[in-house]
Order: sequence, then C-alpha cells, then structure tokens
Amino acid sequence: MARTGSLAVQVRLFLDFCRMEKGLAANSVISYARDLERYAAFSGGGDIAVPEAAEHVRAYLDSLYAGGMGARSVARHLTTIRGFYRHLQRERVMEHNPAELLASPKTGQALPHYLNAADLEKLLAAPDGAKPAGLRDRAMLQLVYASGLRVSELCGVELNDLNLTLGYLRVTGKGSKVRLVPMGATAMAAIESYMTGGRPAILHGRASRYLFVTNRGTKMTRQAFWKLLAAHGKACGLFHNLSPHVLRHTFATHLLEGGADLRSVQTMLGHADIGTTQIYTHVARGRLRSVVDKHHPRA
Repeated sequence: MARTGSLAVQVRLFLDFCRMEKGLAANSVISYARDLERYAAFSGGGDIAVPEAAEHVRAYLDSLYAGGMGARSVARHLTTIRGFYRHLQRERVMEHNPAELLASPKTGQALPHYLNAADLEKLLAAPDGAKPAGLRDRAMLQLVYASGLRVSELCGVELNDLNLTLGYLRVTGKGSKVRLVPMGATAMAAIESYMTGGRPAILHGRASRYLFVTNRGTKMTRQAFWKLLAAHGKACGLFHNLSPHVLRHTFATHLLEGGADLRSVQTMLGHADIGTTQIYTHVARGRLRSVVDKHHPRA
C-alpha cells in the first residue's frame, strides 16, 4: 500500500474529511485538530511511515501522562488517533492501524455535578432584570435549564429556531443533527422579556440573526457565557464546579427525579447513544426506594 505525504499533511486531509464529508461540528473538528497537531509535533511531522508502530503511539500517551494529563483526556487523545489511522486505512495510505489494539485508559465514571433546587433558584434569580444584559442572561440561564442545551447550541440559537407559539426550539447539535426540544413557560416568558426589553437595547439598531447577542452586536460566544455564568454564580454564592454543563446536568437530573424516562431524556439531550445518558441514573436510586415503599405490599 502507498504511504504518501507527511503526517502533518495527512492530518490536514483528515480534518478536511471530517469537516466536509462527515459534516462534524466546528467544535469537534477543532478538538481533533488540537489533538492531532500535538501528536504530529511529538512524531516530528515527518513521513507517515515513521509513527506506524503501536510502541510509538504508546510512547506518545506516556508523554501525555508525564505532562500531567488525566486519564480521561488521554483516552480522548487515543480515540482521536484511532479514528485518524482508521481513516488512513480506508484511504489505503497505511496498511495497519497502530492504535487499534491499544487498551484505553481506565477512567471510571464520574458522576455529573448538578445543582439542587435551592441553588438553582438562586442562580436563575441572580441576573438584574432591570438591565438589558440582565434580561439576556436570565433568558439564557432559563433556556439552558429548561431545554438542556450544550453551551455551543445555546450560543447558536437563531431567531428562526424559536417557536414561541408551540413552545418548541429547533436545536442544531453535534454532527449538525437537528432536534426539537420544549422550552417551558418560564423560559419562554424570560425570552419574550429579553426580546422586548433587552435585545433591542443591546443591538442599538443593528441586525443579527442570532437570539443572544453581545454589546458589540455580535453572537454570544461560549467564552462570554462562561464568564457571565461565573459572575452570576459568584453573586449568589456559588463558586465551585459551576459551568454551563452543570446546568445541562441539572436539567437531566431534575427530569429523572421528577419521573421522566431515560429515553425521553436522551432525546432532549441529543445523545446518539443511550449509554451516554445512563450516567444520570444515579438519581433514580433514591426514587427507587420510595417507589418500593409506596407500591410493594410488604415494603
């Protein structure tokens, strides 16, 4: 089989394949690029035939550990490299996949951090509703909690995605997959208040197709949402482990605590595999006890 081009060149071709043929989201392609550029730098970026041995990939993973990287991140790097070499096999650039038989690091299963009802209410009430930015922030927080959006999905919501009459939102998730999720009356009220009293004041006559905008009139970014979330968390005394994904975890956890089935939660979160959603079943243990006590004749 032909071995053509440098490793760096093949990485660029693989990223183009992910972007144009697989249609992966921009954030996924950026993550792959970051991992593979680091791997190419370790490998010297030379001929593709050089780093074809499993020992080479194992040495690279060991270097990540030595640099202080955790098992979960190392496992992600290995997954990226496997996918890259699998693509090279399909393209007949390489005969073997040196990463195929390497065992993934044992990462365990960390339980998702989520907010209890009292802390959540404090956070949702933190933005100042008398200010345009406060109306925007409150609408964003309410929408994440009501619909379980990823931060990239939240920032990418466009005006045309909203259906305030039916109470549904069209969401473009990972892999450009589109799903419909309900918003809930409270979130819709917050969005309507923002669109009436907040968004026009922020835009100052400028046009934007995006729902959530910054003071510069541009689309809200993931980094900007992280910052505003941290600021509101600090204002209400929530300092630790607060991230946009915590709100997504809170959405899923509270749904299951309220009696929702796992398949419905999977659909709303946009998980391709229900195995990903099953991490939230830890919340069902307490409810299981109450169900037995309530319904079993000899409980």
